[in-house]
Amino acid sequence: MSNKLLKVNIHKELKEFDLDVEFELKNGNLGILGPSGCGKSMTLKSIAGIEDPDEGVISLVIDEETTYFDSDKKINLKPQQRNVGYLFQNYALFPNMTVEENIGIGVSKDNQEKTVPEMIKRFHLEGLEKRYPRQLSGGQQQRVALARIMAYGPDVILLDEPFSAMDTFLKEQLRIELANSLKDFDGFTILVTHDRDEAFQFCNELIILDEGKIIAKGNTYEIFENPKKVQVARLTGCKNISEIEIIDDYHLKSHDWGLTFEVSEKITPNITHIGIRAHDFSAAEKDEVNAFDTENSTKMEMPFEWEVTLSNGLWWKYEKQIYDHEFEIPKYLKVNPKDIILLE
Repeated sequence: MSNKLLKVNIHKELKEFDLDVEFELKNGNLGILGPSGCGKSMTLKSIAGIEDPDEGVISLVIDEETTYFDSDKKINLKPQQRNVGYLFQNYALFPNMTVEENIGIGVSKDNQEKTVPEMIKRFHLEGLEKRYPRQLSGGQQQRVALARIMAYGPDVILLDEPFSAMDTFLKEQLRIELANSLKDFDGFTILVTHDRDEAFQFCNELIILDEGKIIAKGNTYEIFENPKKVQVARLTGCKNISEIEIIDDYHLKSHDWGLTFEVSEKITPNITHIGIRAHDFSAAEKDEVNAFDTENSTKMEMPFEWEVTLSNGLWWKYEKQIYDHEFEIPKYLKVNPKDIILLE
């Protein structure tokens, strides 16, 4: 197994804020999740060499180290010297070139005969070789763009919100295709997104970025299960967040919902909020732990779930079958103490 490491430690002054990003990636897929305009794409462009940081170091170790950028040593490799593949949002295919010409563009003349047919086969583009981008579907264009990147054997693939402009059906289809296409890729993949489902589905490591600063990083599952901070909980899709008053080590009062809860983890003084995910409620009896009444609730039917807004402001999502149109809101709901997320 080769010794692999991607190191990024950069600082760049932007108009709204300063971008400060530092991470090391040893294997697998990294996701950078955050709201629009938080510095995600600028981070990718700095790795690719499209933008220059003001200071810092970007280097890649695959058996030996290649420095892409080092402000102190005045090293700044051009994009074409970095062996980095960048998948743009619009795929950036050459409109006047056929599929096979697009794929072969970065491959040396000697290798084109062997590499291009290999990529056509690998990305299931047989029969489309002579077509132009305008004659392809969104999914086919994406596969051509990936085939073009893979044809020159990159060490790093950067995916810049590749699904942002698509409708839901196409997005889900292309997510699966992309995951399959990258399954055998042995280098590093970094996906930038503001969609928590994409980050969860693709990436085993996750960075959450807000206004140029990393507010969480680590294993994707762990960050979703225990976001620790209010903004991280929001970005990972937690719908119910409230400021709290601590009663004792295991009890607190929520200001927003006017309810008292028992929690399973000791409450430390730095905890200021709690989060409850919208699926984590269940029917209860009146005297159960963390039970509360549901009087004056309103419900809205979606294809696969009921969305219930409680009069205290809590939001409950209850899964349903598409053909079930009847639903009686239980008189009482509860939340398990272990499902209450303590937040700073």
